[in-house]
Amino acid sequence: IGTSIPRSRCWFRHPASPVVWIRVDSLASPGDFDPIAVVVDWLDACRRRDLAALLDLHAPEASLECRWADGTVSAGRASLASYWGPRLDGLVPNAFGLEEIEPTVDGVQLDYVNHEGMTVRMMFAFTGDGKIRRARCAPVAPPCRQKALNLQGQAG
Repeated sequence: IGTSIPRSRCWFRHPASPVVWIRVDSLASPGDFDPIAVVVDWLDACRRRDLAALLDLHAPEASLECRWADGTVSAGRASLASYWGPRLDGLVPNAFGLEEIEPTVDGVQLDYVNHEGMTVRMMFAFTGDGKIRRARCAPVAPPCRQKALNLQGQAG
């Protein structure tokens, strides 16, 4: 279930009848959301190059910190649009591919392929209503490269 259809507005077909549908309003409280689904929606928006959908997943005061050479920090919708716009325009074929996703105490940790084809780790934190409040990213060394570095160190 993604963020586009809140779980509190789901319809289910009654098991005894293919015609009867039941509206279920008690599956989730108003502040309940699935953080993994939000991150999957984030990846989908990036793959589609849909900047508006990507920005809609963020809170108005959302911030992004990328630990690359320049240590980019962006805050607010306009800054996020300036950061993500050019990156969505120039994607490699496997961009925004999912490597690994898991919940954390503070939100969700995502390893994915960025717009340049590098593996990146993004840590997401959320507002109570399921919007991205903060994201921090940093490059991840591929496992093969890490093994090669470990073997090199042992051989020397």
